[in-house]
Amino acid sequence: MTSADTALRAIGWPFDAAPSGSWAELMAAHPAAQPRRVVEQHRSGYLVAGAPGEAVAVESLPDWLRRSGYRKGTIAPEDRAAVGDWVLVEDGKRIVAMLPRRSAIKRAAAGEHYKQQLIAANIDTVLVVCGLDSDFNPRRIERYLLLVQGGGTPVVVLTKADHAGADAGAARTALGEVAALGVAVLAVNARDPASVAALHPWLGTGTTAVLVGSSGAGKSTLTNTLLGIERMRTAAVRDTDDRGRHTTTHRALIPLPAGACLIDTPGMRELKPTGEEDLAEGGFADIEALAADCRFRDCRHEQEPGCAVRAAIEAGTTSPQRVANYLKLREERDAATARRADRLATRDSATRSSRPVPRHPDGRPGRR
Repeated sequence: MTSADTALRAIGWPFDAAPSGSWAELMAAHPAAQPRRVVEQHRSGYLVAGAPGEAVAVESLPDWLRRSGYRKGTIAPEDRAAVGDWVLVEDGKRIVAMLPRRSAIKRAAAGEHYKQQLIAANIDTVLVVCGLDSDFNPRRIERYLLLVQGGGTPVVVLTKADHAGADAGAARTALGEVAALGVAVLAVNARDPASVAALHPWLGTGTTAVLVGSSGAGKSTLTNTLLGIERMRTAAVRDTDDRGRHTTTHRALIPLPAGACLIDTPGMRELKPTGEEDLAEGGFADIEALAADCRFRDCRHEQEPGCAVRAAIEAGTTSPQRVANYLKLREERDAATARRADRLATRDSATRSSRPVPRHPDGRPGRR
């Protein structure tokens, strides 16, 4: 392995040897380009790196600069490069292609029109961060787990274990159904390196983790402790509700001393499904399995006879709050699926209408 390969591995390059498959094909098509990773994304362009500590400004592909409503050559926002993506750069200053993503996490953007917002790409682990203060909310954690599927292994990180009144045992009990599905739930003091060391099994050399959670949950504090330096700005939370002040304002990829990369993200106020989520894969496999045993296939799990979900609630094996959250998220997901289908149909229609009309040899419109 060359020094260049070692440098790339230190920022998450997924290959120990030569790339294979579609990555190898795309690199062969651009022999003069070098692979670089997007470490920051801005409106006018990107900062990329080929080694830890680098952050070089490069020009974006022209199509990525067009507004999403531009008819010819429109590229959806989620199909443009984001933090964590690998791109090919020529002359050290110009992106010529984006390498295929291995994974991604995204959400539906706010607003009436259907759009997706990419949070991070090429992720191995998603650290869902929630404080053990008034920020603790099992239902919001379930929502995060639904949205981050497809982005690697989820791990729930309960910060502020040192907070006065923190009850890690009660929090684990409240998340017992999530943990039973195989999701790790860890309680840590984000300021204590020995406590944060519990995350090391998910932060191996060449891996990438992303931190998601509400503002004030302790993501930046956790990042600083993993780095061993005070790099990320932090601020005290409000006494009234333990919420933060959005000290992280943009996504950034940061190499860690242990060899992994970490992507810190701003706190998210809205967590809307994209319509592509699978409830079984997104933390509700237990309820989906129960629903399969209901007497009626279109059971709404309310008052229908033979409802296996209601029976589980009555037996005390499933919490009514978790079922209510499942039904709410399923309704949001289904609505987003319909909106997404409408958008795709509109895009296809616009593409067909923009194609030139075939003409006869004599110039009249129509098929040849």
